[in-house]
Amino acid sequence: MVEPFKHLAWDDFRLVKAIADARGLPAAAAQIGVNHSTVFRRLGQIEEALGVKLFERHRAGYALTPAGEEIVAVAERVDADITAVTRKLVGRELAPAGELRVTTNDSLLVHLMTSLFARFREAYPTIQLDVVLTNQALNLSKRDADVAIRATDKPPENLVGRRISNVAWALYGRAIDFPDPETQRAADLSTLCNRTWVSLGDNLGSLNVVRFVRTHIAPENVGYKVNTVLGLAEAIEAGLGIGHLPCFIADARPSLVRLQSPDKEFETQLWLLTHPDLRHNARVRALMDFLAAEMSQCRRYMEGEAI
Repeated sequence: MVEPFKHLAWDDFRLVKAIADARGLPAAAAQIGVNHSTVFRRLGQIEEALGVKLFERHRAGYALTPAGEEIVAVAERVDADITAVTRKLVGRELAPAGELRVTTNDSLLVHLMTSLFARFREAYPTIQLDVVLTNQALNLSKRDADVAIRATDKPPENLVGRRISNVAWALYGRAIDFPDPETQRAADLSTLCNRTWVSLGDNLGSLNVVRFVRTHIAPENVGYKVNTVLGLAEAIEAGLGIGHLPCFIADARPSLVRLQSPDKEFETQLWLLTHPDLRHNARVRALMDFLAAEMSQCRRYMEGEAI
């Protein structure tokens, strides 16, 4: 197979990889920005040039043949090399200018980051921010994002960054349902466990607050689950049940009251993260230095000291 490879361009490898990833032609065509017929025609030309089939066509989709697996393996290596070179070149930029992609989650964005991003843009008007909201970790090695702002106890080992603060969590309910929260805080936990609860979804099952609900609250008492912290705060505020929230989110809502003091067992850590190849990039460094300084002033608030 080595000899025919000289007839293939990078776009051919890219096309085969797209079909393999999508397991079909329509999704692959959308991924690389061409129409379905072009993908079909070009795949036929590639297979004819190589003299082998790269895919088996099944009802469930396109499955790679051994020859196709070799092509995809080469494409993945080349893609990784291109990404690595791009990261290193971007890391050599001297002026803090251009687009910067930042990933965080909705609760951090709404309750903390938007105002900080506004101040950052005032200080660095030549840097354009592209904010990607997700509760899942994006791949900074592939530059899905340049900077990640994450509440996590285990930042990925392949990233570098700074721990800004701890994030305190406590149990909250509606003030209208608990007119005497001081008395409620002294209540036995078993009393609270018998109430209706809301919880984060199983996709966030690694958090200790989710494990607590799974271990201590009867399934029939968990009336509502949602896969974002912001959605959880909205649910408690709407009266769907009691539940754990980060203090900096719940304390900003006058309709909510703490039912118990913050529990160290439920704390998470707030991190600013980037890829090692980007840590000296001018705009990445500008954002991380700016946010570290601004967010350090919010540390007591994040750690639940202020109500």
